[in-house]
Amino acid sequence: MNSEPEKDLYFVAVKVFLIDEAGRLLITKDRFGDWDLPGGRLRADDFTKPLEEVVGRKMIEELGENLKYQLGQPVVFMRHEREEILDSGERAKRRIFAIGYEAEYKGGEINLGQNHEKYEWVDLKKFKPEDYFVGGWLQGVRDYQRIKKLI
Repeated sequence: MNSEPEKDLYFVAVKVFLIDEAGRLLITKDRFGDWDLPGGRLRADDFTKPLEEVVGRKMIEELGENLKYQLGQPVVFMRHEREEILDSGERAKRRIFAIGYEAEYKGGEINLGQNHEKYEWVDLKKFKPEDYFVGGWLQGVRDYQRIKKLI
């Protein structure tokens, strides 16, 4: 009899805390109505790629080719659980482990990809993440504010 605890299954994602020169954070709203940070899950063919390369692909997919930014280091690690609609139409819970990178916005037009409907620049000093985020994304944004000594 095996008494080892059952292992959990997580998707792995990269997220970006994109900050402009005014100290504002870019947040996006996905097509399901949830607020999010730019970035997303790794695909099977991303396994051997540097994570910074995956960030680059995700930023183009979600914010367009004209966006210019300087990618920094990972600053926050997040665990998030959400219900998703599968291709079959069924709903299933998905757990995501995300690495949150810091990045500096350098310019360029933002052109949202097909999975997002809206974006906002929010003042990190006045921003109340609980008005936008839930679960692990909420905790991650709060952690980022704490690290930056904004709360």
